[in-house]
Amino acid sequence: MKTETASELEFFVLLARHGSLSAAARALDITPPAASKRLAQMEQRLGVQLVQRTTRSISLTSEGEAYLRHAARILAEIREMEDAVSSGRDAPRGLLRVNATLGFGRTTVAPLISQFVKRHPEVEVQVEVTDRPVDLVESGFDLAIRFGTLPDRRLNARRILSNRRFLCASPKYLERYGTPKTLADLASHRCIIHRQNDDAYGIWRFSRRDHTEVVKVHGSLSSNDGDIVLGWALDGHGILIRSEWDAARFLESGRLRRVLPEFELPSADLFVYYASRAKQPARTRAFIDFLVEHFKKPAK
Repeated sequence: MKTETASELEFFVLLARHGSLSAAARALDITPPAASKRLAQMEQRLGVQLVQRTTRSISLTSEGEAYLRHAARILAEIREMEDAVSSGRDAPRGLLRVNATLGFGRTTVAPLISQFVKRHPEVEVQVEVTDRPVDLVESGFDLAIRFGTLPDRRLNARRILSNRRFLCASPKYLERYGTPKTLADLASHRCIIHRQNDDAYGIWRFSRRDHTEVVKVHGSLSSNDGDIVLGWALDGHGILIRSEWDAARFLESGRLRRVLPEFELPSADLFVYYASRAKQPARTRAFIDFLVEHFKKPAK
């Protein structure tokens, strides 16, 4: 049974992660007034204000930020201690917290987790999908599954899928507007822009024979959702950048065609990221190995 202190730490980490008392209450299956009372009791006991409250959300005070850092570290140490002294290091069991990208998390990671827990029924999995990368250390996640590299040297990474990126367009778009012959031609074409994280808007980078070229493109359609921009391209609205993982079936069927295939784009390889700990729980090791095993299989 967890101590009252550990329960408070977990409550606060969950509150900070969700950003509102009502969302944290739903996650804990308690009422919002109960969550509010719990927070008030913590602040009264500590003698400091941990959060700034609004009608819909909360933000951490400087004291709250400090509490969150220590809470996440202490909870990680508690879990590591429990793993070290229990049989959980020999057989996968216990809680596994996973972060993944929005679309890929829904369509691919969630079904894989379903398969994994059938194989390891003593593992409890909490999965959270976000559009932006999260701080694994401070958020309390065991691992994250993301495309591309993360600029955080505190983390280890294991590549689980090589994933090239292509310029693509539908045949009906190319028939109507023509096929670009050079990168410069892209400036006069309708381009569909996938807004990702803090990438510069409409800036596409290409390489060929160790030479890098940057192109500024324009278009009337953009979204932060990959499935949305892919749908627009299939409907003939323009040229877009899409990963091999997303576009392969449409390229094979002819619904999309590659554009300027002689130029390479930065890859979008799939990685699993995890905190730099010498000893991982069996559940974390088993899940990473499960992912690697799955993505090594040829696509059907």
